[in-house]
Amino acid sequence: MIAEDSALLREGLRALLVDEGVDVDAAVGDADELLALLGRRPSPDVVVVDVRMPPTHTDEGLRAAVEIRRRWPAVGVLVLSQYVEGQAARELVTGEGAGVGYLLKDRVMRVSELLDALHRVARGDFVVDPEVVRQLFADTPRADPLARLTPRERDVLGLMAEGRTNAGVASALHLSQSAVEKHGNAIFTKLGLDASDGYSRRVLAVLQFLQG
Repeated sequence: MIAEDSALLREGLRALLVDEGVDVDAAVGDADELLALLGRRPSPDVVVVDVRMPPTHTDEGLRAAVEIRRRWPAVGVLVLSQYVEGQAARELVTGEGAGVGYLLKDRVMRVSELLDALHRVARGDFVVDPEVVRQLFADTPRADPLARLTPRERDVLGLMAEGRTNAGVASALHLSQSAVEKHGNAIFTKLGLDASDGYSRRVLAVLQFLQG
């Protein structure tokens, strides 16, 4: 499903995806209609949503994306926008649920980049433009937490940032999955990520890696 308030962009995106073999179930112009459709129809693999939508054109789309992650956690969410909106964006990219992505429209230079992001989010991966990460955390002064990591831990975290599972990391580094899990727990501890705070430690660690 697509939610984009500009009719030209909405229909253009729908036509582009259909031409590339993507099944677009619906394309709507506001966040409320998107949520209503999700409540009535079988859930899609991914929802593509803009940030600023009617009626106030502030962050309706982003708040709808957070709501989708809460109510339909199996649905991937790909935000495609010109804007990065503070706290709601942090909540979206660090929350639990299926795949999530946040791309800036003017930095998607090829159709293949959009399709790759769409398919990765559908698989449950994490796809966030580094510029989004920079803007989200630019006003958060802190010492570099990555300096605490060993070279091997940085290797593990770098592969996590590519969207690899523990099995994928283990294969790339020729380690056992249990060793990867131990490295992951050490990374979370050194980065000060608490398992009980309601956020995905893996995603927060990747965000810190991308910011660094």
